[in-house]
Amino acid sequence: MFGSSLAIGHDILDIGSSKFDRRNDERAIGSGAMMPPSLTLGEPGQFEIPNVADPAHFCRNNFASACGNSDQGQSVKFAKGTTTLAFKFDGGIIVSVDSRSTMGAYIASGTVKKVIEINPFLLGTMAGGAADCSFWERNLGMQCRMYELRNKKRITVAAASKLLANTMSSYRGYGLSMGTMITGWDETGPQLYYVDDDGTRLHGRYFSVGSGSTYAYGVLDTYYRPDLTVEEAIDLGKRAIYHACHRDAMSGSINNLYHVTKDGWVKIHAIDVNDMHYEFLEEKQNAMSS
Repeated sequence: MFGSSLAIGHDILDIGSSKFDRRNDERAIGSGAMMPPSLTLGEPGQFEIPNVADPAHFCRNNFASACGNSDQGQSVKFAKGTTTLAFKFDGGIIVSVDSRSTMGAYIASGTVKKVIEINPFLLGTMAGGAADCSFWERNLGMQCRMYELRNKKRITVAAASKLLANTMSSYRGYGLSMGTMITGWDETGPQLYYVDDDGTRLHGRYFSVGSGSTYAYGVLDTYYRPDLTVEEAIDLGKRAIYHACHRDAMSGSINNLYHVTKDGWVKIHAIDVNDMHYEFLEEKQNAMSS
């Protein structure tokens, strides 16, 4: 499907454009060749592309990120699965995620770090394509650092989320897959935003993203209160992820939980969901027997 006879330079977005065609024509001048010269796989600064007549059309039809059964005819189905959540309360912000990486029914890893530590006061979560989330949130970290250097002050959560939303808007339609929460503490207090690959940006008190989010929302909708204590908030984040992992096959492994305060974020725990299952089962049995 892929060959080493086609490669392009620094900007993959040129594929299928007149600029790309012009560059190919220039390469062919004097060589008598109709195609670009052969390049070595893995050459720095190069993207390998499908060895077909129209690479852009092939990628659009076979590698698009889709929902439901709309990717049924694709050669590669971009199946995703995860559970991430975050909520604000009087004591700060809780960010709780699982750590399972899946491609449909295939579990690729159980130790994925789905909370990206943008800076000591900002956190981002990963849901969708792991590469898209990881790259663009690390890119956001660079933009936030540049803002600090230029303005001599820390960027607000609203501004950081807007930078990411602007980036996503500029790449809308190019097949990115990302549903993330940007959260942290600034001079206005704890703030939480949802940003996705369409450039959508929402401000709210709590969000859950991923295939297990409906189960997590069920727990959050039932037990969330703004006046939770820190211990109650940690327990809520823990239980919401556990119930999502219990019902959603694409979520599971380790529950990583963070607490964000005015002094920055701190990682509270990393607990195996299986251990949580027996802990809550025993609690349920004790409650039923009493």
